[in-house]
Amino acid sequence: MRDPKFFDDLSRKLADSLPSGVQALRDDVEHNLRSALETALAKLDLVTREEFEVQRAVLLRTRERLEAMEKRIAELEAERAEG
Repeated sequence: MRDPKFFDDLSRKLADSLPSGVQALRDDVEHNLRSALETALAKLDLVTREEFEVQRAVLLRTRERLEAMEKRIAELEAERAEG
């Protein structure tokens, strides 16, 4: 889920950076910027930090298991070659 405060803060900062002549339209511009940002970011394939960290942990465990299996296979192959 996207943090609505993020969109509010970002659109407010962008609206504040507008030239002074456009400041009269600030509220309308800020609202439109927020909507445009939400739409653009919704199209991206993004994950939350929490989702990323969970997948990172799964990948780490998988890598450890793979390395252990590769080591065991090498040991079995060495035993077989000796026997």
